[in-house]
Amino acid sequence: MCGIALLLQHVQEGIIDPEAFEKDLRGKALVSSRILRHRGPDDTGAWQSSWRMTDSGGEKKLRGICIAHERLSIVDPEHGVQPFVHKLTSIAAPATLISAANGEVYNHKDFRAASPDYPFSCLSDCEAFACIYAKSVLEKGDCASIEDATAKFAKGMSELRGVFSMCTYDVEHKFLFVGRDAIGVVPLYIGYDKSGKVGAVTSEMKSIPHHLRVELFPPGKVLGVDLGSPDLKSVTLPWYTAGWKNGDTGPFPYPEMTVTRSREDVTRGLRDVLVQSVKRRMMCDVPYGVLLSGGLDSSIVGSIVSHFRLHRVEDGSEAWYPRPHSFCIGLKGSPDLAASEQVAKHLGTVHHSVEFTVQEALDVLPDVIWHLETYDITTIRASTPMWLLARRIKSYGIKMVLTGEGADELFGGYLYFHKAPSDEEFHRETVRKVKALHQYDCLRANKSLMAWGVEGRVPFLDVDVIEYTMSIDPSMKRCGRGADGAIEKKILRDAFAKGVSGNEPERSLPHDLLYRQKEQFSDGVGYNWIDSLRAFAEDHVTDEEFARAAEKFPINTPPTKEGYWYRTIFESKFPIDGAIDTVPGGPSVACSTAVAVEWDAAFKASADPSGRAVAGVHDSAYKE
Repeated sequence: MCGIALLLQHVQEGIIDPEAFEKDLRGKALVSSRILRHRGPDDTGAWQSSWRMTDSGGEKKLRGICIAHERLSIVDPEHGVQPFVHKLTSIAAPATLISAANGEVYNHKDFRAASPDYPFSCLSDCEAFACIYAKSVLEKGDCASIEDATAKFAKGMSELRGVFSMCTYDVEHKFLFVGRDAIGVVPLYIGYDKSGKVGAVTSEMKSIPHHLRVELFPPGKVLGVDLGSPDLKSVTLPWYTAGWKNGDTGPFPYPEMTVTRSREDVTRGLRDVLVQSVKRRMMCDVPYGVLLSGGLDSSIVGSIVSHFRLHRVEDGSEAWYPRPHSFCIGLKGSPDLAASEQVAKHLGTVHHSVEFTVQEALDVLPDVIWHLETYDITTIRASTPMWLLARRIKSYGIKMVLTGEGADELFGGYLYFHKAPSDEEFHRETVRKVKALHQYDCLRANKSLMAWGVEGRVPFLDVDVIEYTMSIDPSMKRCGRGADGAIEKKILRDAFAKGVSGNEPERSLPHDLLYRQKEQFSDGVGYNWIDSLRAFAEDHVTDEEFARAAEKFPINTPPTKEGYWYRTIFESKFPIDGAIDTVPGGPSVACSTAVAVEWDAAFKASADPSGRAVAGVHDSAYKE
């Protein structure tokens, strides 16, 4: 993954000459881009253009665009410096396309094979976006309006398999397109000026110029902006429109869920689709590894990686790095460290157990919040050890790791799901959780790792995996009292009970690991971590300060002293208009949404998002 900093600028003609205008714009874009260099330490590139135009009031102005890019090279590291510049001469009206992206396109070879006449400049997967635009818009021969071009581009993007934020600029038509992946695995922010016009698009909020109001760019959508129009005409359209996305409020069950399948068929299909997703994400030209907490999700991902590690998924040739590394972090004696070592021994990875201390983590917490750009309690709790781990991973020369994020949202794996009152409510909550991932676990995994230039890949959030899982009858996924006491994610556990191939039980994960109770990452690193955070906040936030929390923080008022502490750090680092609104709020227990808090009377009395807050379910639940 990488970092994108796109800036637009307008000034009255005559105030500055065109050459100085371009130099000023490029300088500002590079300042924004430099802030993102932790995301892409391998290369820096920039492209800019400017022109004279007349605005709607008849005033003559200079308008310009600059796209800067910080690259983390994973695929084709010898080439692929962005932004890409593609000159198309094989179509009726020759065109120049400028494109930059942050992420991966796993089926990019399909686009290459289908477009033999497209002027690809290297082997980078990120060249696919400009190719899609050329094929779906330019070759159709009609670019009369930004609305039409955006609709066609959105349709073309629906064929993508990957995670990304991207921008593509058509120089001749002056059409700019900005898009984000279906779930929001990769972060993207947009800045608006006081008149509501787009002024910047960046990978992280911290690089948005402070005179703009910042907003999250929505997942699964593409924005088209006509830079040639006086008032920057724009349109935003969805490119990802799967039926499950309406499952939180729409009819239940929806059509994709009505297919009658046996449990055996479902587990077979689930195993197949997840195996293919992991294989896609092994596309890599540099040393890679696996985050291995010893929990179910990361262990399954690790077992699939281990199964296919001897050959390159790209062409079946001998693997360049046939023995992947695995990593886990925890306090001394933590549940995850012990479990991960057992899994690593079974899988044969080069394993690294990293111990941290509470004081070490407290020392870096302000830095973690700066990288995360959030004040959400659970996210900060889990991200701090992950941030420390990413630094160690980088020291081993590892640039990419596969992780297990997303499984708990898809399968109802958090312990509070044991309290779901019905199959319908269980399913609706999974939909709410997946749709919110871009503000929680996706944000945590991406920014914690990318703080040190390590790319995280999330097989459970492949759109094929999501759509398959959301089509499963929720009665097969539901845990707890509504499922005869079934352990959480039992259907996923059963899918891999006979190994990756489905017919090698002797190669499956050890039973006690395959059926280990869910631990949230912030709990699994050691229960003393959360207890220490709560105690530190209690000592450093006075009762008088906390009593005035609603006055000081009227939006998303912190519910605890720990939340007050995080919020104070956040606002000191992000004095940007709109920054507060990029973070969600509302009550939560054990990572639940506000709706699920209503499931159990005990939930309403708790303000703690730890899994240990679920009394009667977690083996080490809080006693208070």
